[in-house]
Order: sequence, then C-alpha cells, then structure tokens
Amino acid sequence: MRHVTMQTADAPAVRAHGEPREPGVVAAGVYADGRRVADIPIEDAGAWSKRPGHVVWIGLHEPDAALLQRVADQFGLHELAIEDASKAHQQPKVERYGDALFVVARTAQLVKEHIVFGETHVFVGPGFVVSVRHGASTSYGAVRERCESCPGSLAKGEDYILYAILDFIVDNYRPVTESIMAEVETLEEVVLQRPLARHEVDRLYRLRRDLLRLRRAVGPVVDVCKRLEHVDNVAIDAEMAPLFRDVLDHARRAEEDADSLREILAFVFEASMMAGQAQQTDIARRLTAWAAILAVPTAVAGIYGMNFEHMPELKWQYGYYAVLGFIAVVCSTLYWQFRRRGWL
Repeated sequence: MRHVTMQTADAPAVRAHGEPREPGVVAAGVYADGRRVADIPIEDAGAWSKRPGHVVWIGLHEPDAALLQRVADQFGLHELAIEDASKAHQQPKVERYGDALFVVARTAQLVKEHIVFGETHVFVGPGFVVSVRHGASTSYGAVRERCESCPGSLAKGEDYILYAILDFIVDNYRPVTESIMAEVETLEEVVLQRPLARHEVDRLYRLRRDLLRLRRAVGPVVDVCKRLEHVDNVAIDAEMAPLFRDVLDHARRAEEDADSLREILAFVFEASMMAGQAQQTDIARRLTAWAAILAVPTAVAGIYGMNFEHMPELKWQYGYYAVLGFIAVVCSTLYWQFRRRGWL
C-alpha cells in the first residue's frame, strides 16, 4: 500500500481550488493511495511524480507545441514520442522509451449519423500518466471520476489509469456499433418489402465505408492490447495483465461487430439488387403480355387496312361482327393464359 506524504513548507506548489486551468489542460492532479491530494500546475508535476507513493495524472486536449514541451520537460519524455503526440494522424501502437510507455489508440463517436474518429496518446511512466486527446473523443472526466470513486483500484498506480483509459476508449466503440446495428435492421426490414430507394442505397454505402474505417481503427487497438497483456514485452505490472486481457476481449468483440455489420450490409445490398431485378422482370413480363394481346387487333386492322379490292368478307353482311368477335376471343384467351401464369 502507498501512504500519503503530507505537504510541507518546501513541498511542490498546488493549484488553488477553483482557479481556472490554462488552455489545453483538462485536468492536472496528484494522487496518493488512490485519493486526490491536490490539483497542481504543470511546472510542479515532475516534482510531485518523484515523491514516493504519488502519481500525477494530467489530461490534455489538443495542446500546442509549447505546452507539450513543458510537460515533456517535467517527465523527461522522449522527443520522438512528443513529436508523435503533437500530430493527430498516428496509427494505434505502443512503444517503449526507457521506463516510459507511449500508447496511441483511436477513438470513435457517432455524430449526425456519421462515425467521427479521434486519437488519444498516453504517456505512462514511473509516477505519472499524461493523456493527450485529438479530434472527436468523449471527455475522460468520467474515467477520472470512476477511478476516484474506487480508491482501492486507483491505488494500483499508473498502470491502472492506463487500463481505465483504454477500457473507456474500447467501450465507446459499442454505442457506435449498436446504433449502426439498429439502422441496419431497419434497412433489412425495408428491403424485404421493396427495393431500396436511391438515398437508402447511398446511406448503405456510407455505412459500409464508415464500418471499414472503424475496422481499421479497432484492429490495431487489438494489437496494442495484446502487447500490454504480455508484460514481458512492456513495463506493466504482472498483476495488471488480466485487466488488459479484458480490454483485449472487448476490442475483439468490437472488431467482430464491425466485420459482421459489413457482411450484413453486403447482404442487404445484394437483396436490394435482386429485388430490383425481380421488379424489373415483373414489369417486363406485364409489358410483354399486353404487347402480345394488343398485337392481335393490330394485325387484323393492318390486314384490312391494305385496301385490296377483292376481299370476299368485305361484302359479307356479318363480316364486321365476325372480325370483332374473333379479336375479342383471341385477346380474352391470351389474357386468361397470361393471368394464369402470373404475368398479369
């Protein structure tokens, strides 16, 4: 167990309660035995992290280069990791720089029916955790509150904080896949009743594209969790391996959900195409049937419209009625045959 060391006159400074934070800094606190000791300024973070039994947890949101450099100076972060953290287009990965880890994960949110992606970069080292958020991402204030509500878990230190952040990121994939699943089920019900309209087909394509991007974001996170699970590869306490294994399971489930949804959307699209072809075939049959029926009076009228002088039935008293009767009988027979075969 860690024990809180009380602040003395020469202890690092703390930030006054209610004092506004500087731009880019979401939170900066120091913890001991799983309980918040104080909010601190960035300039004192390094000193607090060196105190026995203390962990500094700093949260940044799209910080500028100067702020990142100040944080790096406090914890001695590697310049390559700082360069990566300043850019918002990194692939999910985990890298080791001495005693510190640099972890990158992709975040996902559903905004106005579109999946919007962001990134979170996490620095983890002895006595400190620094998270850097870029782009679309839910605030990690909920993670901090949940950890602070369980001091026994938070007392496990910086490794537990890393687990809590990754678990929060991976868990936020599920609302995205569930929302898309509900929309996919609606499209499935529609395609069984009629072919999809143009705007519905466009939406289907957009969903497949978003799911492909989600799959590309989740896949590397699975690899990150695998590395963190194997504590012989990274500087993670052995007792934390089961927790990262749990995150790995959730990431794999999100990966499988994205794959299955893409397969369902492919089926919906194929079903819509087949329904459209069936509808076109049905229309073509109806047109063919009516064309065949109308061909009979057209042919008869064409014969009598040739104006030949010697046509025996022209002088027959009942010739006109006989021709009309013949046309009616033939057309009725054709109509009945086509109706029986389902063409009309």
